[in-house]
Amino acid sequence: MAHISPSYLQIGSTVGALVMALLVIFVRLRASNRPVTIKKIIIPPLGMATGFLMFVAPQVRVPWLWALAAFLVGWFLFSYPLIRSTKFEVSEGQVFARRSKSFVVILFALLIVRTVLHQVIDEYVSIPQSGALFFLLAFGMILRWRVFMLKQYRSIEASGELNGNPVPESSTPPNAQS
Repeated sequence: MAHISPSYLQIGSTVGALVMALLVIFVRLRASNRPVTIKKIIIPPLGMATGFLMFVAPQVRVPWLWALAAFLVGWFLFSYPLIRSTKFEVSEGQVFARRSKSFVVILFALLIVRTVLHQVIDEYVSIPQSGALFFLLAFGMILRWRVFMLKQYRSIEASGELNGNPVPESSTPPNAQS
């Protein structure tokens, strides 16, 4: 079995992260032209969850406390800018994600922070473990962001705006009348 130098793995993971970030930016900018649906909100974290299969390999495993810390950093810190920059608007009875000028800047800032953290963390854990920790961080970030988006979408749905007729707040729901 061939042995790959850790420096090549580090360069490859950094280039891979840059390519993924550019792909995410491209996909997100194109997605703002299409209506948002519950399916489009839920599928990315479900698809990403398949990444947990990496933990089948023993060299990827990390202590539970490290895993929890990485997930919580993603959940509380890294998701915050994404949540703040995500706004929905209703047009012609459909929900669209309003394009945020700061979204691209936020993604690049998160990429830079991730790269710097990667350099520091790689001094203490193996490259596969580092990849696992950053996967958990990214999963926490994406999951919280998507939960926020789902709540925001459900709120718009409950307001009646999707049918093109906003429900006045003082009105009584039809099935609540005696």
